[in-house]
Amino acid sequence: MPMSQALLPEFDHEMANTRKALERVPEEKFGWKPHEKSMSMGRLATHLAELFGLVPNALQTESFDFAPPGAPPRQPKTAASRAELLEAFDKNVATARAAIAKATDEQLMVQWTLLNGGKTMFSLPRIAVLRGMVMNHAIHHRGQLAVYLRLNDVPVPALYGPSADEQA
Repeated sequence: MPMSQALLPEFDHEMANTRKALERVPEEKFGWKPHEKSMSMGRLATHLAELFGLVPNALQTESFDFAPPGAPPRQPKTAASRAELLEAFDKNVATARAAIAKATDEQLMVQWTLLNGGKTMFSLPRIAVLRGMVMNHAIHHRGQLAVYLRLNDVPVPALYGPSADEQA
């Protein structure tokens, strides 16, 4: 079985769980932060929706620089509404899934490098980038988002079993 086909069921499961969490983000709380150093709820949710846009880049190039020398710095975005957030998530997930489905084992073993200002942050085989930088990173931020939801009395969805709000 090709590695891409082995990865897709996990990807689909995690994307379904991530969408359940994003669906709960209340628009009126997009600006809420648990701490001054934290991202706002809207920015965190948008970052989570944007993460999957990295997949085609990681599979089609050999590197990505978050802050290319001589270029203006990337400006973080925050969705204006839950509908915009979910639309971005759905688009990025569909594009990512299609890219993963087409990837060969040879492509997945090519080294890919993440740079920041021309300096290497890490260099890993693309399959490790998909698991670590994309899926594990998303799971981490989804966990943060679940805490944000709990702190705002928004029911937390069941993800890997029942939540305190969804006992069925």
